[in-house]
Amino acid sequence: MKRLHAGLPSHALLVIDAAYAEYVTRNDYAAGVELAAAADNVVMTRTFSKIHGLASLRIGWGYGSAHVIDALNRVRGPFNLNGAAQAAGVASLADAAHIEGAIAHNARWLTWLAEQITGLGVEVTPSVGNFLLLTFPKESGRSAADADAFLSARGYILRAVAAYGLPESLRLTVGGEEANKGVVASLAEFMRGGGG
Repeated sequence: MKRLHAGLPSHALLVIDAAYAEYVTRNDYAAGVELAAAADNVVMTRTFSKIHGLASLRIGWGYGSAHVIDALNRVRGPFNLNGAAQAAGVASLADAAHIEGAIAHNARWLTWLAEQITGLGVEVTPSVGNFLLLTFPKESGRSAADADAFLSARGYILRAVAAYGLPESLRLTVGGEEANKGVVASLAEFMRGGGG
């Protein structure tokens, strides 16, 4: 990130999306606060959608130099966040038990899902967020599109990522125990030929 920033002209704004920062427990990760504090053309953004579980309220925040934040305040809508969303955001900041529980749940199931799905013959890209990138074989009946249709018919909605240049992949978000076990069982059925 520092190398990317160093190569930018000073008039270009680097926006660091740190939406999954709370899930990262490794010590080789910096969310971007330090870079945003040290440079006038860097903003780090965060969200309440992930670890706080408030996605439908559309709450987020940014950290950057005063002149950038001032410009953002001048272009945003005057009432861009309602009072209920603000109250929920404040309450979620005080709910340390929820955050700790979400981190522990994610750590357990992210590893379990990766191991189980890799064992089925689906490539899993390592992740430190709350989702996995699954890459399917390029063969008829086993493609990402085939898997997506198979899983959707069973109530498991994964995100197709072809628009991101990954046509053979699907994104799986870590869910609750029942959903995690169900999606693995359905993937096992699909990979055994249940989708053809």
